[in-house]
Parts: sequence; C-alpha cells; structure tokens
Amino acid sequence: MSKILVIAEHLDGKLNASTARAVSAAAAVKPDAIDVIVLSDAPDAVAAEAAKIDGVSKVLTVARAENAHALAAIYAPQVAKAAAGYSHVFAPSTTFGKDIAPRVAALLGVSQVSDVMTVEGAHSFKRPIYAGNAIVTVEVDGGSPVVATIRTASWPAAGSTGNAPVEALSLDVALPSHTRFVKLQQGKSDRPDLQGAGKVVSGGRGVGSKENFEVIYKFADKIGAAVGASRAAVDAGYVPNEMQVGQTGKIIAPELYIAVGISGAIQHLTGIKDAGTIVAINKDGEAPIFEIADIGLVGDLFKILPELEAALG
Repeated sequence: MSKILVIAEHLDGKLNASTARAVSAAAAVKPDAIDVIVLSDAPDAVAAEAAKIDGVSKVLTVARAENAHALAAIYAPQVAKAAAGYSHVFAPSTTFGKDIAPRVAALLGVSQVSDVMTVEGAHSFKRPIYAGNAIVTVEVDGGSPVVATIRTASWPAAGSTGNAPVEALSLDVALPSHTRFVKLQQGKSDRPDLQGAGKVVSGGRGVGSKENFEVIYKFADKIGAAVGASRAAVDAGYVPNEMQVGQTGKIIAPELYIAVGISGAIQHLTGIKDAGTIVAINKDGEAPIFEIADIGLVGDLFKILPELEAALG
C-alpha cells in the first residue's frame, strides 16, 4: 500500500501554490492516500487552504512555537517522525523544499530524488540533468521510503474543490537548538509571485542598468505580469537575486514569458523550458534566445516596449 506525505510550503499564513503542484505529482503515483502536513505555530489558516486541494485525503497539523519560521533543521526531524507508515514524502522543488527534503532523506536513511518531472511508477521517476539538456529515469529501491522534490514547473496545480479533514498531530521528537531564526529579508512587491505567475517579463544585461530596469517594471505592471531577471542582470546589481530565473534561480512555467535584453544562456533557458509562449526582444538577431522563442522582435528594447505599451492602450 502506498501513502504519500506532502510537505506544505507556506509563508505569512498563506499556502504556497507549489504545494498543489506537489499534490498533482503525488496523484500521478496513484497512491491509496495523499496527506498534507502543515508545520507552524498557528497552522489553522494554512491547513484550511490545504484541505481544499483536490486529491488530499487529510491534512495533518503540527503546532509548535518552534515552527513559527520555516527552518529546515527544525522541520526535518518532525517530518521524518510523521513519515512513519508513509511510502513517499514529497516537497516542492523550491528553495523551501530543496532545504528541507535532503535533511528528511538523511534522517530516514535514504537518497533523495530531485526535480521529479514525470512519474513512471511508484518507484520510477524522470528528472532533468545537464541544465535540462538530458532526461534520466531514476529507479528507487522499492523497500525504502521515497523522498523527492517535485519540479513544480512540470506539474499543474491540483484543483481547489476538496474538503479534506484536518487532524492535529502530536509528535514526540527532540528538536535541535543549534539553528535559530534571525530575520527574513525579502523584496516586497504588489506584483504577482514570480514562481506562480501566468505572465512574466524578465530583463537581462541588455537593459543596461538598475535605473533602466524601470522600463521592465512599467511594462510588467501594464500587462499584470511578474518581473524576473537573468543571472547576468542579478550579478550586475540591477535587481535582487530573488528575481533570478534559471538553473540557479527560479524554474517557472508561465503561460506567457517575455525576455527583454536576454541573450539566452543555457542556464537561463533551463528555467523557462516549460513556458507556454516565449517572446524575445533583443537587438542582436543572432542571440540564442531566438532559437526557442515563439515570437522574436529584433530591435531597441527602449523603443519596442513603449510601442507595445501604446498598442495596449
């Protein structure tokens, strides 16, 4: 019998959409049950959201003061304890999931499967390697629990018409004291979340400067899009690193992706392979980004973007 435990990602009392994508991957295994575990100091609001995800059998909550902040060192021992009786433990392949899943795997004495993009069977998965240029099939020992991170860009979010029961879980587990929360530094924005946005506008080194990036923000606001950036733009100091899209940044799958002044390095293309429609704007007609773009505009971005804005009214 297979039972899957999905670790809920949340922040400020709101469930991250990546959790529903991890549930979709769990459903592909065709398990007997899919449970979601919410660790927090006040898990009720997040648990209520998780209970609505289609396919979820029940939501387990672990309320402890130590769970006020998502520290992997604190969460992992609790998840490992709760995982008793489960055949699989899934987490989204986000910064959160990549932080906690390896620790859970180590505590359970198994190897982690990373970036699952396709489920071939209960113990067989496909994942990308070499910056997405090759896909490998990973076979896992059927006698051991499977701990895996789910490549969220490869899975649709499960629906939200469910009504799963919520159950409080009490875990007798000692928590380490060597890790403590100091503060969370993150950019504040009214724009859509980059990881889950349907439309994304990204700028690259071709934008030229931090000040020039305002043209990207302005156009993104015009069409209601999230804003991203290439690694080159981040390294140049144009934008903070949480906006980076690519192999070493965020892997995204928006319906519309507009790359402005981005040449198209392999590591960036890895992050947008699953986008629906890709539009490239670059003055270099030979830029690699045009090889994967559905629509290409060759020219000065500082002329093209205002013209597009005007056309949109």
